[in-house]
Amino acid sequence: MHLIDIGANLTHESFARDLDAVLQRAGAAGVARMVVTGASREHNPQALELAQRHPGVLYATAGVHPHHAVEYTDECDAELRMLHAHAEVVAVGECGLDYFRDFSPRPAQHKAFERQLQLAADLAAAGTRKPLFLHQRDAHADFMAMMRNFEGRIGAAVVHCFTGTREELFDYLDRGWHIGITGWLCDERRGAHLRELVGHIPADRLMIETDSPYLLPRTLRPLPKDRRNEPAFLAHIAEEVARDRGEDVQATARATTATAQAFFRLPPASPRA
Repeated sequence: MHLIDIGANLTHESFARDLDAVLQRAGAAGVARMVVTGASREHNPQALELAQRHPGVLYATAGVHPHHAVEYTDECDAELRMLHAHAEVVAVGECGLDYFRDFSPRPAQHKAFERQLQLAADLAAAGTRKPLFLHQRDAHADFMAMMRNFEGRIGAAVVHCFTGTREELFDYLDRGWHIGITGWLCDERRGAHLRELVGHIPADRLMIETDSPYLLPRTLRPLPKDRRNEPAFLAHIAEEVARDRGEDVQATARATTATAQAFFRLPPASPRA
């Protein structure tokens, strides 16, 4: 298989000790390319640095997660705009709203999200259109309202790590957005509903991701002793998604890879990958 992990938090401290080995295992498992999630002022430049260190294998996003919304200042906005001048940064985000934890006050979340939507709109207006890498949890109505304010001004969007309801899924699909599926699908306690929903996602709108080191698939055997998720386990997620969609895993791999490559405007895989 040739897979693309569209969301891997490889700047997380748990990868500091063995990142090269993690990337080798990913490649051996067929995960040829990975998009490193940038979600804070601290980690955005680190994501870019990883992408520059591993050209053709790693790419990066740059944004501010709603958990970190209070750090979105004018200086932060300027930093993001400089980061997005780099070709290795392929999406705006992770950005959005999270009312489940409310680690940042909701007004701060709204402001940070709106400014990142404006950033995406400005990039598009300047001819450097980049897709949005979105986060939404327990904030669907406000999330949709804010996205509607930018209709026609922004490009493609993916709702990363989708865990929502059938209604939410079809709201996103009706607007032409993409969906990212993680190992949440493998969690019988809270993700069982996704097994039916994933079959409704058109092949050209479906992408897969690990969100590592988080969301270790509970159906993975054997489970790693440290319970750390990593990109190599994307192959397991692909198998689970294929089963729930009633298709061959190779078909799922080909479709999700083609979709991710087109969505992020990635060049063809390099020989190193």
